[in-house]
Amino acid sequence: MIVDLPTTNGSAISKALVRLREEGGVVALGRVLTLVISTEIGKEEEAIEAANDASREHPMRVIVVSTPPLGDTTPTRLDAQIRVGGDAGASEVIVLMAYGDNARSEESLVMGLLLPDAPVVAWWPGRTPDVVSASSLGRIAQRRITDSAAHEDPGAFLEGLSSSYAPGDTDFAWTRLTLWRAQLAAVLDQPPYDSVTAVHVRGSSDSPSTRLLAAWLQKQLEVVVSYELTTDGASGIHGVTLSRASGDIVLERTHAPIATLTQPGQPVHDISLPRRSLRDCLAEELRRLDPDDLFGTVVVEGLSNLAEPQNRERQ
Repeated sequence: MIVDLPTTNGSAISKALVRLREEGGVVALGRVLTLVISTEIGKEEEAIEAANDASREHPMRVIVVSTPPLGDTTPTRLDAQIRVGGDAGASEVIVLMAYGDNARSEESLVMGLLLPDAPVVAWWPGRTPDVVSASSLGRIAQRRITDSAAHEDPGAFLEGLSSSYAPGDTDFAWTRLTLWRAQLAAVLDQPPYDSVTAVHVRGSSDSPSTRLLAAWLQKQLEVVVSYELTTDGASGIHGVTLSRASGDIVLERTHAPIATLTQPGQPVHDISLPRRSLRDCLAEELRRLDPDDLFGTVVVEGLSNLAEPQNRERQ
């Protein structure tokens, strides 16, 4: 069910929610958190779809604050839409389309709609404040999720995140590394237990995950890591080479979702290493509401200690 509320206010939205519960049995019982999504008008649906899918694992209230592009001159107005039932997964979705002065006061728009005594997670799928923890939505959230891959210059965005990081910040570029980190850790847990003497990471120039993977490996293995960024070819991480006295371990993904693992003295293995969807990334981040200390260490200390990348055009 979708209920449109054109030219409305927070009080009218709250009354409409109460009416829907009374008339249709829609309840907020069992909701474990409030997810606030900040996006641009016209770009809401992909984020809402991911939130609806993730809500089956994390029942929640979803509040979408949509604002117009920079420079928009639409007079101050608030339009809203409430989605429940089949149009909202296991959540209830409130879409707020704010114009004019309303677009500059996101915190006041959502405060009366937050679930009482429930954690708040803020997510910026695209355009992001300069310092998310100091933004109007960031100040009320326990976790703050950004996506550096959605920015024109992901590397510059990561550098900014490194300098402004606060506990509770996280980025989907890190979440997309979970499968890579697990696979590499599993390989190094097997004999022979030689020390890694060098690491080389390869990925596309638009992949912030490549930089974070290099920073994580350098931090964990305490070796200098080189990484190579290509300007053509497949996006994402392409491969990792771990050098040891017994020979090189190579994990390479040339055709998603399959990667090949090559180890000395063993046959080549095909491994499932798919690219993670928005739904998978969001669901994983919602499983923990405490700060991700490892991400903080990697983004603050690891990135600053990385050498400059090797850049080349992929043939």
